[in-house]
Amino acid sequence: MPARTTSTHVTLADVFGYPSFRPHQAEIIDWVADGNDAFVLMPTGGGKSLCFQIPALHRPGTAIVVSPLISLMKDQVDALCANGVAAAVLNSSLSPEDSSAVLDRLRAGQLDLLYVSPERLVMDGFLQMLSRLEIALFAIDEAHCVSQWGHDFRPEYVQLGCLRERFPAIPIVALTATADEQTRIDVLRQLGLSGARMFVTGFDRPNIRYAAEYKTKPAAQLMEFLKQHDGESGIVYALSRKRVADVADKLRDAGVRAAAYHAGMGAVARARVQDAFMGDRLDVVVATVAFGMGIDKPDVRFVVHYDMPKSIEGYYQETGRAGRDGLPADALMLWSMQDVMTSKGFIDAVASDEQRRIETHKLNAMVDFAEALSCRRRALLGYFGEELAGDCGNCDVCSAPPETYDATIDAQKALSAVYRLSERFGLGYVVDVLRGSENQRILGNGHDSLSVYGIGGEYSKDEWSAVFRQLIHRGYLRVDVSEYSTLKLTPTAAAVLRGEEDVRLARPLAPRPKAEKVPKSTKRAKSLALETDEQADLFERLRELRREIAAEKAVPAYVVFADAALADMARRQPTDRDEFLQVSGVGKAKLEQYGEVFLQAIRGRPEIKVVGEDV
Repeated sequence: MPARTTSTHVTLADVFGYPSFRPHQAEIIDWVADGNDAFVLMPTGGGKSLCFQIPALHRPGTAIVVSPLISLMKDQVDALCANGVAAAVLNSSLSPEDSSAVLDRLRAGQLDLLYVSPERLVMDGFLQMLSRLEIALFAIDEAHCVSQWGHDFRPEYVQLGCLRERFPAIPIVALTATADEQTRIDVLRQLGLSGARMFVTGFDRPNIRYAAEYKTKPAAQLMEFLKQHDGESGIVYALSRKRVADVADKLRDAGVRAAAYHAGMGAVARARVQDAFMGDRLDVVVATVAFGMGIDKPDVRFVVHYDMPKSIEGYYQETGRAGRDGLPADALMLWSMQDVMTSKGFIDAVASDEQRRIETHKLNAMVDFAEALSCRRRALLGYFGEELAGDCGNCDVCSAPPETYDATIDAQKALSAVYRLSERFGLGYVVDVLRGSENQRILGNGHDSLSVYGIGGEYSKDEWSAVFRQLIHRGYLRVDVSEYSTLKLTPTAAAVLRGEEDVRLARPLAPRPKAEKVPKSTKRAKSLALETDEQADLFERLRELRREIAAEKAVPAYVVFADAALADMARRQPTDRDEFLQVSGVGKAKLEQYGEVFLQAIRGRPEIKVVGEDV
């Protein structure tokens, strides 16, 4: 396609409907539009896509975008087309006839952007065809997939290193939301981008509130959390397909509009769940990480990890699905030592010594985050090498800092019990001995005669479990997975047992208070910064209108308008086309297509048909 002659700021407003760039976007866009290579690390929701979409519109030819998932390609192309951009996908979901039609448009120079899978791109015949065409740029999305250090390494991505060699004059931009320093260096090496300028815009997502709770009654903990998000969109991640199905069933039984999503389901069933979620016909998806990079829904208000993730990178990217529109969102992680042991089991099964070392490092960092006693956001950003000047004030630890105490005697009791039990039993059994349980197994083993039997009766089972978890985390104990998760003393335990080292631990955090029932409209108004009941009611009417239009056009609801745009309409209440064009997220194409119907709804008049051949 011909390059645009207007400024990138005009394109931002006219095509995408935004009045100004977010931090760093303009600099990156101008750099790439001038024909330079770039590595862009920008948090999810920070506007990464615009960093290659706008340069694509300002350079002659077609931009080739590499994306890992079919669903992600489709959603981004739907959104671009809704904004009047000539975009298409080329992947295995298309029929031979549709694929031929896309290739004809590509050869004719009729596309601004073409989204392809890495496998399709590196086919020799496809690369040869591209070499005869005018290419604006190559954009490699989710670039962390190139690196073995990345949390979602994909072997097919490694082949993308051929692009720099075969297309030396075409700019390449690699983009990701999740890459530590080692991963960044590896991505640049694998892609041959040694001369690329690196833009690291930061990892902080200040609108997300981070929280972690130790699992006691996870189903009840989840339901209590969901009371605060009634009717809002959210994702619940679990590690196994069985867990996903069980949790989804429980939520449906409790009246939540929820569905399961995992790789064991058929493609049609998975697509049905995703379409319902994207169209606001489903509130909660309970999923394995199979429901991952394909989610481009901006109004997800919460993400819950029902099980602890295996890495900080995975956790960060999955929580990043919440609050992409910049509005307040919640990220809750439920975790247990059993989660840690399960992950250790997976790691031990890995054949490569180097890969086991990498994954063990990542898991240890995840446990550090779960056990954090200071600002959780500082711990998260610190993992990626980013410093936060002060505590965030928007995480559970900042809201209710844990109390620490001199736990030396408690530690000595715990370590002594492990020693007296000959390091042959797991956490639950050791706690029962300390608390003086009279269960038949303890009595049968004669462990009621040990000196440590009953010396910890002042604490509950949960309190002792918290003590043991922290002792494991601080390296005084280890869990031997090969021997049925028995507790073993480490060499550092000796100094504590001899009284040569003091131990300070955190008291367990207080349980989450029972959530009060708050009207859905009140919660929505608060999260969207709506000031009056009238604005909140209007927002709900516009949301229903959006849902109907999206269903008619068979596109995700946010492709029509995101929640942030609807909230801006509710606040501004525009009365004519000029005022409607001032709404954030309204460009010229959406003004023509949706302006009148939404203006009528804002005025409180009967709806009229949406402009467009699909309706």
